[in-house]
Amino acid sequence: MRISSYITADGTASYGIVQDGKLHDAGKALRATFPDLRAVMAAGALDQLKAAAETGEVLDMASVKLLSPLPNPDKIICIGLNYMTHINETGRDKPAKPSIFTRYPSSVVGHDVSMIRPQASGWFDFEGELAVIIGKAGRNIPEADAMAYVGGYSCFNDGSIRDYQRHTSQFWAGKNFVDSGAMGPWLVTADEMTDPAAQTMETRLNGEVVQSTPISDLAFNIPELIAYLSIVTELLPGDVIATGTPSGVGLFREPKLFMKDGDRIEVEISGIGTLSNPIRDEGK
Repeated sequence: MRISSYITADGTASYGIVQDGKLHDAGKALRATFPDLRAVMAAGALDQLKAAAETGEVLDMASVKLLSPLPNPDKIICIGLNYMTHINETGRDKPAKPSIFTRYPSSVVGHDVSMIRPQASGWFDFEGELAVIIGKAGRNIPEADAMAYVGGYSCFNDGSIRDYQRHTSQFWAGKNFVDSGAMGPWLVTADEMTDPAAQTMETRLNGEVVQSTPISDLAFNIPELIAYLSIVTELLPGDVIATGTPSGVGLFREPKLFMKDGDRIEVEISGIGTLSNPIRDEGK
């Protein structure tokens, strides 16, 4: 299934299944029990969502505002330096362990919603990534069992305010400006993409390819990440793991290439689709 979260024309937050270019609403039937997609996943109720969508209202995609597929995860865990090409362009060695930072949900918008370049900086960079969404709770998960904890996948843009990211050794400041990141256009359930390592990712700025990679080039693969992260914290249904970006980011280009007002940035992953966002200056 392809599952989206969205706000309808009357301002109601809902969720449903994308099929044949239309949204089949499930939220109206299920909201009393499952107020959002995170609650559906926590209850293991995807079959109920599918059944509700089969008889739910059919909506035009253009009639709703798409949210991040998981608008309210318990946590968004981001992995830095996780493609060797990106590690090489930064001049670093491969980390012995995954490099981890976090994003707040308030920093992430949905598909076709403006990502905001803040007034504080012009160094607004793109980072196309594969997002892994946890489907069931787990702690101290063995690598061999890790993929059974995946609920689905999405496209992610870890939009980065590079000068603030570099103020200290901690990435947090550059990764949490309001509406600076994006995720979507939907969640593809794990049963529909059984081999994420076989997929490819491409990032385009105003139609020009700026990043291109096979997902198999991850320095730490998905089972390794899940196993390691689950040692530190309990992974919960709806948690998002943004798995890192490949080479080609604007910071390490000559001349540097940063996103500006009026641009459009796209992250396309085979087996999922395309996350597309316009760029808008803060206050416009």
